[in-house]
Amino acid sequence: MPLRPESTAIASSIRANLESCILGKSFEIQLLLTALLAGGHILIEDVPGTGKTQLIRALARSMSGDYRRIQCNPDILPSDITGVSVYHPRDEMFHFRPGPVMTNILLADEINRATTKTQSALLEVMEERNVTVDGETYELPHPFMLCATQNPIDFEGTYTLPEAQLDRFMLRISLGYPDAETERNLLLTHQQGQPVDTLQPVTGMEEIAFIQQEVRDIYISEPVLDYLLDIVRQTREHPLVLLGASPRAALSFMMACKAYALLQDRDYVLPDDVKTLTPYVLGHRILLRPESRLDGTDAGALLDKLLQTVRVPVSMRK
Repeated sequence: MPLRPESTAIASSIRANLESCILGKSFEIQLLLTALLAGGHILIEDVPGTGKTQLIRALARSMSGDYRRIQCNPDILPSDITGVSVYHPRDEMFHFRPGPVMTNILLADEINRATTKTQSALLEVMEERNVTVDGETYELPHPFMLCATQNPIDFEGTYTLPEAQLDRFMLRISLGYPDAETERNLLLTHQQGQPVDTLQPVTGMEEIAFIQQEVRDIYISEPVLDYLLDIVRQTREHPLVLLGASPRAALSFMMACKAYALLQDRDYVLPDDVKTLTPYVLGHRILLRPESRLDGTDAGALLDKLLQTVRVPVSMRK
């Protein structure tokens, strides 16, 4: 089914909004929109002050939906995220008081500062899109996206995310420092305040939900699908890999490639889409053996080697 012109126009409008606030990060913005349109979650891992929170704020302001932010710390409890049942003496019954997770875009800032118990409260949220409090299950608004940030440098007072939770993030990205010219423009544009504060919505959550459904219809040929699966399976069979990419990772990989193709104004997936997204979808999902440190191999270097060995398909379309 061909793409609706409205879908690509909405995606372009959101991208333009974000690029007006976060300068020089066009590709990273595409990756964020890839996760959004594929119905996934994203982990932004970078040092403080690189614009992680501003990027998510700009995304939320570009859509007329609900947005909540959680500043994670060791004192935060699972109920502070999911909500709690409060007893009302007048009614002689408990009423559910929803937590910040009942939103469309949830920012979990410095997620690795929350305790493992609190982190585990997000597992059901990320996978099932609902929360269970006192035996009652409550559906989250649709669409829902968790955007989490963490600082990879400061380890004091942090709790490493378990592999099971990392596997639920569709993409992991890093913004990095801007170049000199971009940073100069950044200072000039911020003299009158934060540009994100003046952003106007360009679409609604209903339209985003429709595009997410449209992404599922993006065509991926069997040769391209086999190419994607070959990369995933290679991560499980490589001698330096202790834990390879899961079947959940393969599903996330496929959906991310479809959403990325839509952002390129295509209704079909190319091998280049698979190759482009490989480090961002699989980099945080593989665990290397200790001996990999002897020659300085990390997940990114290993995936680069795998991409050089896996055969690229020639025929893509019907």
